[in-house]
Amino acid sequence: MMHRKSNGDAPQVAILTVNVEQETGDQIRESAAGMPWTLVEMDFANYFSATKRPHFTERAIDAQACIAIVDFDKEPERALETAEFLRQSFYHRVAIVALSSVTDPDLLVRAMRAGCSEFLGKPFDRDEFTESLTRLDLRWTATVARPHNSGKVLSFFGAKGGVGTTTLAVHLAVFLVRACKKRVLLIDDHAQLGHVCLYLGLDGSHHQFHELVRNVSRLDQDLLKGFIATHPSGLDVLSSPDVHGGLKTTDAESVERTLEFLSTQYDFVLLDCEPSFEDINLAIIALSNFVYLVATPEIGSIRDLSRYVDGLIQNEQATEKLQVVINRYSSHEAISIEQIEKAVRLPIAMKIPNSYSELVKSLNIGEPVSPGSKSAFSLQLEKWAAALTGASEIAAPEPVKKRFALWK
Repeated sequence: MMHRKSNGDAPQVAILTVNVEQETGDQIRESAAGMPWTLVEMDFANYFSATKRPHFTERAIDAQACIAIVDFDKEPERALETAEFLRQSFYHRVAIVALSSVTDPDLLVRAMRAGCSEFLGKPFDRDEFTESLTRLDLRWTATVARPHNSGKVLSFFGAKGGVGTTTLAVHLAVFLVRACKKRVLLIDDHAQLGHVCLYLGLDGSHHQFHELVRNVSRLDQDLLKGFIATHPSGLDVLSSPDVHGGLKTTDAESVERTLEFLSTQYDFVLLDCEPSFEDINLAIIALSNFVYLVATPEIGSIRDLSRYVDGLIQNEQATEKLQVVINRYSSHEAISIEQIEKAVRLPIAMKIPNSYSELVKSLNIGEPVSPGSKSAFSLQLEKWAAALTGASEIAAPEPVKKRFALWK
């Protein structure tokens, strides 16, 4: 591996070659050296996958962008696995180039689905490759080299339905606002019929997140204000559609750009997400400071949690962000914390006590449990919020005017 320096303001770009012949690899590196980047170069002689993982240096992992050139001629199936692994490992920061002497349409389609965005034929054409690098540089000028955002992005994923993911996201957001005095945005990232606004007693029909995403090209503070619903606590909310059907698609890059903007406007951006490995969720995970995986201490939930961790642990960056949260925990549970940690191969970051009746009452009237209520649930949420903000103690929250839930 070689680290080639450029000027101090140049973005750091990792150049990875996989199963590429030495002469071609030399031409690739010479072409990349002509770009206004600081280069981190790594060569891999063998294909890799989720089960045969390579070692990436810290410089490669920390690079602002990555260009991976994968030779598809030697073992096309393993090349596809390699591309998929790279896509999940670097996601929004990677451009995968397929190098092949074969122009099989089926292989090209499968390569695209695996994450390849550029295709080069053989023999290697240096001018063609330089054109590809120029296109990537123009694309990354507006994305990769953006200024650092100060706001933290927290994403919530449930191991399965019914484990209380939305409940925890809603309450942590409210506690960050009321007890920690932070500016917070809560996003319902469900495709339809999410429950965030329902639990807060808000009408979210005109404040939908994915509608904002579709307007990202003109997104600014004034446009954002027109989409936001505000809870009496001061929490800002973007909802999901509250009707079934009529879905409109959004793309991962637009979601990424939207979140990058939103994190410049808030101290914390929280997302209540559907559990999947779709591209949009991969973009959210890549941008998150913490990824909370929520489960309950019962066998079905722990099994699904283990499978979810298996999928995410392929991504080294995601692994560092993963925080396992066990909701509705009681010391009398048949499944112990030690057994859960052994099953998922990760430590439990947070145990939320079982306050089912308190929360059902709260959610049915559209009023979250209040900070300072002194219940076991409230005390644990206060600790969670304090840990995120670095607060030594939680301030007494101001009272919120009571009101009936929206559906009443």
